[in-house]
Amino acid sequence: MSLIPALIMAAQVVVPSQRQLAWHDMEYYAFVHFGPNTFTAQEWGSGLEDPKVFNPTQLDTRQWAKTFKNAGMKGVIITAKHHDGFCLWPSKYSTHTVSQSPFKRDILKELAASCKEFGIKLGVYLSPWDRNHPTYGTDEYNEVFKNMLREVLSGYGPIFEVWFDGANGEGPNGKKQVYDWPGFIGVVRELQPMAVIFSDAGPDVRWVGNEAGHSDPTCWSTLNRDLFVPGSPLYAQLTKGHEGGSHWVPAECDVSIRPGWFWRATEDGKVKSPETLLDLYLRSVGQNGSFLLNVPPDKRGLIHENDVQSLLKFKELRNAMFAKPISIKGMTASSGDPSGLTDNRRDTFWSPSPGAATHWVKFDVLRGSQIRTVVLQEAIQFGQTVTSFAVTGGEEIAKGTTIGAKRIFHLKNPVTVDQLELRIMSSRGPVRLASVQFYQ
Repeated sequence: MSLIPALIMAAQVVVPSQRQLAWHDMEYYAFVHFGPNTFTAQEWGSGLEDPKVFNPTQLDTRQWAKTFKNAGMKGVIITAKHHDGFCLWPSKYSTHTVSQSPFKRDILKELAASCKEFGIKLGVYLSPWDRNHPTYGTDEYNEVFKNMLREVLSGYGPIFEVWFDGANGEGPNGKKQVYDWPGFIGVVRELQPMAVIFSDAGPDVRWVGNEAGHSDPTCWSTLNRDLFVPGSPLYAQLTKGHEGGSHWVPAECDVSIRPGWFWRATEDGKVKSPETLLDLYLRSVGQNGSFLLNVPPDKRGLIHENDVQSLLKFKELRNAMFAKPISIKGMTASSGDPSGLTDNRRDTFWSPSPGAATHWVKFDVLRGSQIRTVVLQEAIQFGQTVTSFAVTGGEEIAKGTTIGAKRIFHLKNPVTVDQLELRIMSSRGPVRLASVQFYQ
C-alpha cells in the first residue's frame, strides 16, 4: 500500500463518538420485557387491557440486577412503555400506568436504585406506538410522547441507551401517527447526552436486521444511515452494515432467552441452553456487535429459576473460554512496534508503516502450546479498516474479513503451535490493532 492512497483512504474513515465508544464497552446486557402482556400471555397488547391485570406479587428488581450482574451483564434495558401504552412509571401524561394498577409502585425508580446498587447501567425502551392513548394519530401525541421521554430521562439518573421501536400501527381512534423523530431525538440529546439512541436507522446504534441474536461474519460498524428510517424494509443490509458507510452506526444483536419476548408459563421448559447462548455470544460480540439478551420476569416479578440457571452456566462457559491465556514470549512485526497488542487496551495499539508492502506480527509461544480461542480488536477510536486477515500457526487457525471492536474465534478442537502469526492482507485505511489475545 503506497503512502498517498493510504492518506486518501484515511480521510474517508468514519469514527465513533464518545457515547458510542462507551456503548461498545458494554458488549453484553439484558433486555427486560415486562408489563400487562406478562399477565395476559400476549406479545403485543391491544391497549384495552384493564390495568388491574398488572399485579406482580413478589416484584424484586434487586433480584433482576443481581442476576444480571452475576451473569456478567453490564446493564439492562427495560420496556418502560410497550405498544399497548402501559407505562411502568406513574406518568402524568397517561391514564394507563402503574398508578391505575393494584401494584402502584414506580418500577423504573426501583430498577434504577437496584442498578446503582449492583453497578450495572440502566437503559429504557419506549415505543412511540401507543394503542391506548386517545391523542395517538394527532400532532398533540408527539408532544405527549416527548413529555413522557422527559419524565423518564430526567427522573431516574444516567441512562446508557434509549431504545426506539419502529412499530407504527393504529391507535384507539383508528389513526396512525406521523412520528416527530427529530423532536424525539432532540429530547434525548438534551437530557441524556451520553445515551446512545437505537433504532433501525440509529442514529447511534442500529438493529442488526434480525431477532436471532447475531450479526454477519462480515460486520461493519459503518452504515449509509440516510438510506434508513425506523421500520425500514432494508433490514437485510443492517446485518452486515456498509463498508465505507457515511456514519458510525454499530450493530446491536437482540434475541430472547425464550421463544417469546414476554414471559409465559408454557415456555418455562424452552429456555435457551448455556451452549446456545455461548454460540450467540460468539456470533454477536464475537462478530463486531453487542449482545442484547431478553430475560423477561414472570408473574411474580422475578427472573424465573430456569432463566437464572442458564445465564449462570453460560457465564461459566465464557469464563472457561478465557481462563488460560497463552503466554507470549516475544513478538516481531513487519513494521511498527507491536508491544501494545498484549495489553488488551484500546489506547495501546500496533500501527504498521503505511507504506509497508506487508502487515504481519509473529508471536513466539511456549513450544507445543494448544490454542483454542483467538480474540482480535481494532483501535476503533480511529475507525474500522481491516478487510481481510488470517491467523496461522503451522496451519490456518482463523481467517475473516472484518474485525472492528472485537472478533472472536473459538475452535472446535485445539491446535498445537510453536509460533503464531497474524497477517493483515487488506484494509481500507491505516491498520491500527488494539489487541491480539490467544487462549488455551
